[in-house]
Amino acid sequence: MSADAVPDRADAVPDRRERLVRPLFIAFLVASAVDLVGLLADVPVAHLVAKPLLMPLLAGYAAARRGPRLLIAALLFGWGGDTFLLADADAAFLVGMVSFAAGHVCYLWLFGRARGSLPAGIAYAVVLTTFVVLLWPGLPADLRIPMTGYSLLLTAMAFRAGTRGRYAAAGGALFLLSDALIATGIADWPQLPAPDFWVMLTYIAAQFLLTAGVLAPGPRRGGVTAGAYRERRTSS
Repeated sequence: MSADAVPDRADAVPDRRERLVRPLFIAFLVASAVDLVGLLADVPVAHLVAKPLLMPLLAGYAAARRGPRLLIAALLFGWGGDTFLLADADAAFLVGMVSFAAGHVCYLWLFGRARGSLPAGIAYAVVLTTFVVLLWPGLPADLRIPMTGYSLLLTAMAFRAGTRGRYAAAGGALFLLSDALIATGIADWPQLPAPDFWVMLTYIAAQFLLTAGVLAPGPRRGGVTAGAYRERRTSS
């Protein structure tokens, strides 16, 4: 048998991954639809089943696209937050918030040190300060400091997401909006009809857009694509 007839095992792994991209993406869309329709139709079991599937499916999609490990870690920390927030208990809420915070740290680490837009930074700082000041009196005393610290971290992530292009920038902004909707509910502010639907809609869109922004190739510099991840090179 000649050397050319022996299959390259290193090349076989990416091929298997690529075959999973479409099924995982479709499964993510189906789980998202089930979750959102379940919330609108007031079918709690649909939300309980579909919500914990969302981020593992999106993480699997990112892995099949050969996305960076920090992106996959951020999505899986999001899964941890999703799961704990299903429990109606203050302790579970705090653990879920810590899990989401770890995901934001992963995103921040992934986004690196590229310089962000100064006007966007000022706008995010104004939004954060105004929101915390307005929300503070309505928050339970034991959640005020943790939620303020979490809001600062989330806002930093949303701002830094802008360095990865428009998709990631939109994802960061929607993540901030989703958590703001949760916070207004905790502070007993007036809510939109079907508030959980809007929280999940903005959250699902946020995580997907952040993923799309990270996976999207960046501008070409000196003949090399400077993307969020690099395709594996094979020898000729």
